[in-house]
Amino acid sequence: MAALDLALDKMAAQMRRAADRRRVHRGRRTPVSVGKALSDVPVDGYADTVAEEDNVAIERQVGPITVTGDGPLVVREKTHPASPMTLDQALYEMELVGHDFYLYVDKESERPAVVYRRRGYDYGVISLEVDARGE
Repeated sequence: MAALDLALDKMAAQMRRAADRRRVHRGRRTPVSVGKALSDVPVDGYADTVAEEDNVAIERQVGPITVTGDGPLVVREKTHPASPMTLDQALYEMELVGHDFYLYVDKESERPAVVYRRRGYDYGVISLEVDARGE
């Protein structure tokens, strides 16, 4: 039993040292982050390219929007046929596609609306009131 106790104590000490090696210690022994270590290292040709691009305003067409410089990027644009539906039908469709929201046209008011999942098992509805005057 004494030999088993000594072996367990020795193994526990080894495991404690191994865990301690993985732990980040504060102070002068703190490892330098990769970003900080590589911040002064120039990438071949990258610094010259960045300096040239800063002086030139690049315009590009992203969907219907003309973007100057680094602006918003439209990842995907979709168009779906929409028939008016009730709130219950919209909730069913939202659950069917597995999204947290669903855009639909309300059957009663004939306005665009979004049903969305809130925290827990609650749902919310946002509907738009279209201003025909354009004000």
